This record gives sequence, C-alpha cells and structure tokens, in this order.
Amino acid sequence: MEKTKIVLGYCPTRRDVFDVNVAIEYGAKIKEYIKKFDVEIVDIDGINEENLLFNDCDIIPVINRFKENKVDAIFFPHCNFGSENRVAQVARALNVPVLLWGPRDDMPSGKTGMRSRDTQCGLFATGKMLRRHNVKFTYLTNTPLESDYFNERFEKFLSVASVVKAVKNLNILQISTRPEPFGTVMCNEGELLEKFNVHIYPVTIPDVKFEMDRLIAERDSDVLKTAKYVKENISPNADDADVLKICALKTAMKNLAKKYNCRVVAVQCWTALQDVTHIVPCLANALLTDEGIPVVCETDIHGAITAVMTQAATMNERPQFFADLTIRHPEKENCELLWHCGNFPYSMAKDMESAYAGKYWINPSDKFGTCMWQIANGDVTVARFDGDHGKYSLFIGEAKAVDGPYNGGCYTWIETRDWPRWEHKLVCGPYIHHVSGVYGNYADVLYEACKYIGEVEPDPADYSIEEMEARWRG
Repeated sequence: MEKTKIVLGYCPTRRDVFDVNVAIEYGAKIKEYIKKFDVEIVDIDGINEENLLFNDCDIIPVINRFKENKVDAIFFPHCNFGSENRVAQVARALNVPVLLWGPRDDMPSGKTGMRSRDTQCGLFATGKMLRRHNVKFTYLTNTPLESDYFNERFEKFLSVASVVKAVKNLNILQISTRPEPFGTVMCNEGELLEKFNVHIYPVTIPDVKFEMDRLIAERDSDVLKTAKYVKENISPNADDADVLKICALKTAMKNLAKKYNCRVVAVQCWTALQDVTHIVPCLANALLTDEGIPVVCETDIHGAITAVMTQAATMNERPQFFADLTIRHPEKENCELLWHCGNFPYSMAKDMESAYAGKYWINPSDKFGTCMWQIANGDVTVARFDGDHGKYSLFIGEAKAVDGPYNGGCYTWIETRDWPRWEHKLVCGPYIHHVSGVYGNYADVLYEACKYIGEVEPDPADYSIEEMEARWRG
C-alpha cells in the first residue's frame, strides 16, 4: 500500500496593526515545524517580501499558485490578528478542507502593556468571515505550536483531508449486478453522481473471465508471483490450478480497476461468479484488499464508498476489512460478531500459522477460495455510508476487537460501549448489515470529513454530536 500524500497549501496571514517582524518570524517558524509531518507543502513564498497574506493584490496570485499545485487542503496560521477577508476569499476559491489555527499569544509587555499579536482575536474574525463565504473549516484551539494538542490534531486534519480527497471524483468498479436476494444493497447511481460525483464503471462476469483466461495463458508475472505467495504462506496443499485461478481473478480485478481509474471494487461474489469461474472469490478479494484496493461483497456500492473512506482515514497506511454484522455474543451484552465468508486481508490474521484458505463450507461445494482466520485484537473503527429517500448519512463507531467463540470464515468479535445503541441505529437508520472496519480510532476523522464531503450527515454510534466536537476541542 502507498501512503496518501497530502498537498497542503500553507498560507500564513497577518494584519498591519501589530509587529510585522514578529509575524514574519512566526510564519517561518510554523512552516519549519510542520515539515516534520509527512506532507507536501505549497507555500506563498515570493508572492510578496514577507511571505504572508495581508494585501488584496496578493489574493489572486495565492489562489493561482494553490490551484496550479492542486492542493488538497489549506492551512491558514494566524501569525498575528490576521486578514480575515483575504483568507476567506482564498479559501472560497479553492473549495478544499481548511485548517484555521493560530499560536497562543505571548505575554503582554510588562513595561508598556502592549501585545505583539492578538492572534486569538483575529481567529474570531476569520471564523465569521469564512461562514459569510460559506466556507467549511476545521478549527484547532488556540494553543502553543509545540503542544501535544497541535501535533495530534494537525495529524488528524491531514487524515480528514485524505478522506475528502479519496471520495472526490471516486470511481467504483462494479462487477455484475447485485445478487437478486440483496435488495438491501440497491443504490441510486444517478443520485450518487449528482450529489457526490461518484462514478460507477460496470463490467460483466464474462469480462472478468476473459481477462483471467488471458492472464493464465500468458503466464502473467503478477499472477505467478501471487500464486507462489499463496502456496508458501496460505494454502500449501491447495490444487495448483485453483490457486492460479484465484490469483488470476485478483490480478484481473486489479487490471480492470486500473483501466477505469477505480479505487475500489464491488463484486457479485456469489453465485454467478462461482458458477462461471469454478472458484470462490474470497481469497482474491482478500489479496487485492491487502494491496490497497478494497473489494466489497454482494455488489454493495454504498459499502464500497465506506471502504474507501475508512481506508483513507488511515492515510492509506492500513487496509480495511468488509464485514457482516452477524450475531450478538451469546454471553456478553455489548459484543457483536463481525464476519464474512473469507475476504478479510491475510495481513490482519491473528495467527498466521493456523490461517488458511480452503473449500467453500457454507453450502456443500468443492470450490476453492474461502479464507479461515480470526483477525487480530485491538481498537477498530466501524463505519457504514448509506442512505434512502435522497438523504445520506455515515454511521461511525469505535470498538475493540476481542476474542470470542470460534467461527468458520473470517471473523472477529467487537466489544462496544453500548451495543443496543448501535443495534437501534443500524436497524432504524438507513443502514444494513454490511460495514467496513479498520484498525485504530478514527471516529473524529470521519465525523469531520462529512463536513467537507457535503450532503452526508455524520451519525456517531457512541458519542453525541457535542462529544464529537469536544474531541476536536481537546
């Protein structure tokens, strides 16, 4: 997987009333400090002698530089009071996530009582002007630059920008139609395009089969490399021909996704694909997901959008896993089973020595390809993008993956703070049993990203809106 690189517009600002030299010093100091984060900085150096935004004549040059460099987000540190009108005009023109913050003010002079910056006062003004311009923004509390709060929240903001970047102009590869019984995964393709600019590229199972056959006939290097890995690590006793078909399916999906510039695949994994290819696609789904291209089951388009969002919240450093919410723990009130036939990434297996792929076991079958492993324990974020009647929301929950009764297929048990609250939201909201999970706590990132995506309401499972806002306040 390749980590997401955020291109950040760096636009420090000042106002004439206060000490210009102090503002220039802070502008340079803040830029140097944020270089320690894995971010590509596009600054405004050279647009004027101070490298700060304070003149009207600099607005267009700043906008043009940010547009030319295709910034994913803009950071407006206030190096003194700042220039709220100019900040708002730049932000409005770019329409990307905006970070508003200023370093905590210095002690007033003991001799004169003069203040050098009045940064916090200017932040109040800029917040108002951003609202006047209908610009959504993320605000970080007025804190010292080198504080733990700034470090943690700045990193979180980059993750927010990653989610927004991933959803913008999203292309989804759809392999075949949804399975007939799965009315729950139906979606409004036109509405997704109109509201979110989500593009769906449909291909047929024969298209996939044709690509698989070509790859096998040509002894494709990626297929052979993957087959060697599977035989050595996952299924040493599996039939070579079956393994080759599984790996050809993985590469075929990858090639088709690349052809249409798709970030995610939604596949009709049963039963038509199994009938045509004579394999179960679970292992292929797991292998491709582990490479950073999520594959979701039962042609679940809304699930595909969720998978992209959760993976992007990690800056694309960790794969997601696509699961069914299945049963409550027979003994623990707040535990739930996250399970699927066998599509969870192998890298997540709790015990790789005992993990393996074998024959499909739910219905009598001799087809190879379903995976059998529990994934590791730890903090997880669980999400579901969904909607009906023209309204969309994002269910967001945080839990812990824990041990529980053994299950066939891929699984983990999650322990929540209040499972009945989750259950009622999922049943009564516009959601279904499909969710995307990712290791780590990203509820606040996904919550904030909804602000910028637009037309999707964040729906926290465990926290009130006020509690989610409090996490950003620190």
